[in-house]
Amino acid sequence: MIELQYYLTNLPDCFIYGLLAMGIYISLRILDIPDLTTEGSFGFGAVISVLVSLNGHPALALLAGIVAGALAGFITGCLQTKLSVHPVLAGIITMSALYSINLVCYSLTDKGATTNLSYGKITIFDKIKELLGITGQFNTSMLKAVVSFIIVVLVIAVIIWFFKTHMGLCIRATGDNPDMVRASSINVDITKIIGLMIANALIGLSGAMASQSVGYSDINTSNGTLIYGLAAVIIGEAIFGKRGAAIGVISAVTGSVIYKLIVAFVIRQNLFGDKSANLMKLTCALIVAITLAIPAIKEKIAEKRSRKAEM
Repeated sequence: MIELQYYLTNLPDCFIYGLLAMGIYISLRILDIPDLTTEGSFGFGAVISVLVSLNGHPALALLAGIVAGALAGFITGCLQTKLSVHPVLAGIITMSALYSINLVCYSLTDKGATTNLSYGKITIFDKIKELLGITGQFNTSMLKAVVSFIIVVLVIAVIIWFFKTHMGLCIRATGDNPDMVRASSINVDITKIIGLMIANALIGLSGAMASQSVGYSDINTSNGTLIYGLAAVIIGEAIFGKRGAAIGVISAVTGSVIYKLIVAFVIRQNLFGDKSANLMKLTCALIVAITLAIPAIKEKIAEKRSRKAEM
């Protein structure tokens, strides 16, 4: 029972970081752009969420996180399209700039220069908990999981609907064949910018929700989020395969759930000894490497079988 409760308490992060995975899926798979803005927009969404919540608006803070992430995506998109900066370099430039901007944001409160801020009791989860009269750590975790799940489902529904609209189809076509889209008199620059704004808006929302879930935001909160999102996308594709946008965003969230539970298992079982909690990035790297190797292993096995059949 204790084991089950331990894994259930990890469910909020599974869904919250599923939004991060969805954002990375949109930029990496739908737009076919390796966007490295992730860690910057995640941290930007987190710190903006804290600042808005401290003014007594935790629900509005989630919207602020979305706007913050979209702004980061807009800057990256403009660097790529208007200044012809390589996508990887554009993401690095924006991410580096956001690190300094985030530091400035942390110093905007009465605390002065600091690298972390606490919500106190002003988060959307605390407000709902007070409204429902919920007590106990486990019940609080379940509340966070339910609220996060509802938000993720709503976001998935909106994203699936959007990618069936004219603009959504144009963004998908841009990722498949930008030259064909350009020949159809569609502004490829606009579709790329909007696509990156949507991707980073989801990442900013993930940062806002993650910081509200733990009750604080730190300048190092976003470290490792890029590899987390990539791992979730890859694991999801290993299960569902590479399909359309609708299945893609669902697979990204599913991959996030599986990845987080694997990491929780590694920490719980002390597979790396007493340093298991400090080796999360190593764990993630191993998971990604193994997941990437699975398709190649399957292909080699299929080739050997076909050769034996021919003989």
